[in-house]
This record gives sequence, C-alpha cells and structure tokens, in this order.
Amino acid sequence: MDRIAAVERELRNAAPDALLDVVTGALREQYGVERVELRLADYGLTTLQMVEEVPLVTEAVPIEGSPQGRAFGAQEPHVESKVVDGMMTVHLPMTVRGDRMGVLTVTLPEARHDKTHLSEMQRICEALGHEVLVAERDTDLYLLARRASRLTLAAEMQWQLLPGRSVTRPEFQLGAHLEPAYAIFGDNFDWSVSSRHLTLTVTNGMGQGMEAALLTNLVVNALRNARRAGLDLPGQASLADQAVYAQYRGELHAAVLLLRFDLETGEVEVVDAGSPRMWRFRGRAVEPVEFDAQLPLGMFEETAYVVERLRLEPGDRILVSSDGVYESVSKAGERYGERALARSLSAHRMLPAAQVPQAVLRDLGEYRGSLPLDDDALVVCLDWFGR
Repeated sequence: MDRIAAVERELRNAAPDALLDVVTGALREQYGVERVELRLADYGLTTLQMVEEVPLVTEAVPIEGSPQGRAFGAQEPHVESKVVDGMMTVHLPMTVRGDRMGVLTVTLPEARHDKTHLSEMQRICEALGHEVLVAERDTDLYLLARRASRLTLAAEMQWQLLPGRSVTRPEFQLGAHLEPAYAIFGDNFDWSVSSRHLTLTVTNGMGQGMEAALLTNLVVNALRNARRAGLDLPGQASLADQAVYAQYRGELHAAVLLLRFDLETGEVEVVDAGSPRMWRFRGRAVEPVEFDAQLPLGMFEETAYVVERLRLEPGDRILVSSDGVYESVSKAGERYGERALARSLSAHRMLPAAQVPQAVLRDLGEYRGSLPLDDDALVVCLDWFGR
C-alpha cells in the first residue's frame, strides 16, 4: 500500500500532461512493465482512442470486439491469454465513481503477474483516472484523445456542460448518453449528489445549432445557480424560467424534466416542464410515468411551477428520453413510440444502467436504418437500490 500511496503523491505533483509518464515509470520500477498505453472512450462510446501528443497517429480500437473493449465493458481487468516471449498483456478499466473513462494497457513479464500485482495495478489505474479529471482543467491532451472526429461548436459547448456519463452510489447507478455525439444541439442532462439527495435534470432545448446550444447553456447554468442557492425544485424551475424569458422574451423556450430523489426514502419530487418523458421498469413490466404537463421554461413571464411526487422501490429502473427518441420515425414513417422503447428497455434489462442508454440508442439507429437522426436523441437510465 505504501508504494501505491507514493504513486498517488507523485501523480498529484506531476504536470497535467505528464501523468502517464509517472504511471509508466512506477509500473516499470515496481512490476517490470515494458509498455504502457492509455486509451480513452470517444464521445460516441464506440472506440478507445490513444492518449498521445498531437499529431494523433495511433489507430483507435473498437469497444465492441477488442480486448480493451472487453475490459471497458465488463469493468474488470482482462488478461490476454496469448504470451509472447514470456510477456503478457493486461487491460485495466479506468473508472472514477462509476464514470467509465477508458482503459490502461500494460505489457509485463508473465513471471511478475499475480493477483496481488493485478489488484495493485488496478488501484494505480484508478488513481490515474482521478488525476486525469483534475488535469483536464489545464491541458487539452485528454480531451483531444476523446474525439474520433471534430466536434461542432455547439457539441463542444454541450459536452463541456455535462457532469459525466455515469455515476455510481450505494443507493443508485445512473448512466446517460447523447446522439449524434459529435453534432448535438440542445439536449442535455445534469446531476448533483449530496448526502441526502440526487438532483437530476433532463433538458430539451428549442432550436438548432448554436441557437439551441446557447439556450441550453443558459438553462443549465440557471438551474445550477438556483440549486446552489438552496431553492427547492419549483424554485429552481421558476428562476430558470425567469432567466430564459428575460433573455428571449418568449421567442425561445426549453422543455425540462426536474427530479429530486430522497436517498433515504426513495421519494421523488418532480417538476415536468416540457417534453422529456419517463418510463419505469418494475418487475417485468414497463410503464410510462405520467405527470401533469407544465409550461416549458421561458415561454411566459413568472410562471409558477408545482411539484409532484412518486416513490421508487429497490430494484426499480427509470428511463428518461427526449423527443428525439420517442418521436423518431422509420423509413416507412412509423413513429418509434412507447412500444418500441419498452421492448428495448426489456431487452436490455440485464445490462447495468451505465450501458443501457447507448444500447437503447443503438436500437433506435437500427429502427431508423440509413436515416440519420434529425433531432438530438438523449437517454438517461437510473437503477434504484435504496438504502
């Protein structure tokens, strides 16, 4: 444990762009590792991209069907069976508080591999993940590695707003994903966890391109400002509503679903201000959860919002989607709708919540065939365990 603590101290003192050098040096010294690679998941969660200096020349590996992807998907170390000249390769998932970031690959002598060393290397990998998140404030190295192609400016703004793509606590696991990942406009999700509550918001901004991105930025930051000022859920909606109306005078508005979960009791406070919709998977039944529709944020001046309530039971799964999912149509003009969404949710019931959004959006892509998405598609999935 002392040597792991020493690596953690070295990582904290290292330059933001030198974290991998610190880990490589430590792994060589302590375990005889010959080669170290760090790959981060791209924004679309389809490939693992090498962390390296510009120009980025190393070919990405797919998450589906690759040894690295196996470690990423299972969230467990994957040891390749093939041994070459006495050297073996191990892939370690890099995850921070349930947010799957990437994979650290090490090549080391077979004689140095055992369960203790594997556990220690995984601990070092986790420490690296924490420092990468901090370092992203000061360097573009890791952000550049996440992109398989160029982001639109609107998408760049939206991804910078997001808290992560998944989070795990004893009471719940939460995952979310957006498509088209490299050209999203106005859809967004946000969450915050305290000792007593989880607050989750799902936003469907009006408009296209930069117009939608700017509107959503205003909404998300207004909601955060109200939440951090200690306002209750209706108060958060009212403050954001006033901010949007003051800026756009009703010409633009944003549809938002606001949720506040009591981690002790499973009671959920809800303000439904627009188009994001919710489904509950309890037992083997999938059913829509209906709320009284209230006005989107910014449509009129000083709208009053009312909170509704429901209670979750341990084992419940909640799915929230934007209209870009349930209103999507096939080549034949058929709407995706609630029935197809329920089938998809049932089909992926064995997946952890962090993987469900991408699986649902993959089903949506198959439903649409060659048709590109004509609107943002957002899916959030929450598994409730309770205390």
